[in-house]
Amino acid sequence: MTRPIELWYWPTPNGWKVSIALEEMGLPYRMKPVNIGAGEQFAPAFQAISPNGRMPAIVDPDGPGGQPLSIFESGAILQYLGVKSGRFYPQDPRGKAEVDQWLFWQVGGLGPMAGQTHHFRQYAPAMIKDQRQLAYGVRRYTDETRRLYGVLDRRLADRDFVAGDYSIADMAIWPWILPEAQGQSLDEFPNLAAWAARVGARPGVVAGRAVGAALRRDLADSGKAAEAARRLLFGQRGR
Repeated sequence: MTRPIELWYWPTPNGWKVSIALEEMGLPYRMKPVNIGAGEQFAPAFQAISPNGRMPAIVDPDGPGGQPLSIFESGAILQYLGVKSGRFYPQDPRGKAEVDQWLFWQVGGLGPMAGQTHHFRQYAPAMIKDQRQLAYGVRRYTDETRRLYGVLDRRLADRDFVAGDYSIADMAIWPWILPEAQGQSLDEFPNLAAWAARVGARPGVVAGRAVGAALRRDLADSGKAAEAARRLLFGQRGR
């Protein structure tokens, strides 16, 4: 009997990538919350699994050779799950390369840039007194996110999914398309908008996106709890 994979998780775009993959692949899993607003990512037990102190991470009790295996970094997790399940990750070298390049594009480009956009637009106003300094960050990252949306829109002009058939590349990219939070309008990107709706309607995506929804705290709220969470999340934690 297959034992469930442990998913160390909080409901954010990077967490959703893995919960969506697990749902789409039909792999049994058990969610273990990592409350990043409360600093649980700094706990030694979690950092033994994720040395970078970031979620998501997984522990597969039935790893290669029947031995447990822990993996951190969402891109590496998606590749592992694709191989394990034999789904949504091509085995032929050409198809695999196609998926890998768009997976890495998300991990190295869209995720960091869109994440910074979200930070400067949603959270930084409560943290930065110099509005001129804030305005530069907002403009810099909003413009770069718009450029990346354009890359996707052009890519999707003649295809339904980013790398051939629906794959882990789509699962990685979809959670990061948050136009309102990132100062974008999908009216400018009709191919991207159609793809986002197409992927978002998949039952596995709906289920994966909903995992842990009740756990999430809006860090943009005022108050001491929100301020403490911001300090933990944005590098202001005491050493």
